[in-house]
Amino acid sequence: MQCEEELEVYENGFEDGRFNLRVEYYGTDARKILLAIIYELYLPDYGKEYVYPFECAKEFWGISMEGEEVKGEEFMLGRTKFVNLSLLNRLEGALEKIEAPENLKKSILKELGKSEIYRLKDGIVALGKNFILDEGRRRLFIFNKPRARELLLRYLRKW
Repeated sequence: MQCEEELEVYENGFEDGRFNLRVEYYGTDARKILLAIIYELYLPDYGKEYVYPFECAKEFWGISMEGEEVKGEEFMLGRTKFVNLSLLNRLEGALEKIEAPENLKKSILKELGKSEIYRLKDGIVALGKNFILDEGRRRLFIFNKPRARELLLRYLRKW
């Protein structure tokens, strides 16, 4: 659905030509995280009263959420001291359980060894150049800009 001149929202992500940003997710529902990012991107242009792209995406996805709920959090990560085969196997297992295109899974598998891996209370998170794999919540985010990673991390544990 076209929500703004250059913002297109679809079932599992969005693409914005203005910010040249594309974010998709696979696995458990992460649309609230995507809504928060859309809100944050367009807030300077629209102000807090009515952020049209946020409202449009909210309606398309059928999510009840108010702009006041969009408050990012500092995401404290405890990097693993050693990346061993056990951690990589856990991440590979999580990736196999997520419904995503096979070619995408294969490219993520190739990059897992190069990613930053962090332990959290509820699992492991792998941060790649263009992906975040959250083992605990069984979600995979794919994006095209490094800035998206920072935006996603602000809301990763909230929803």
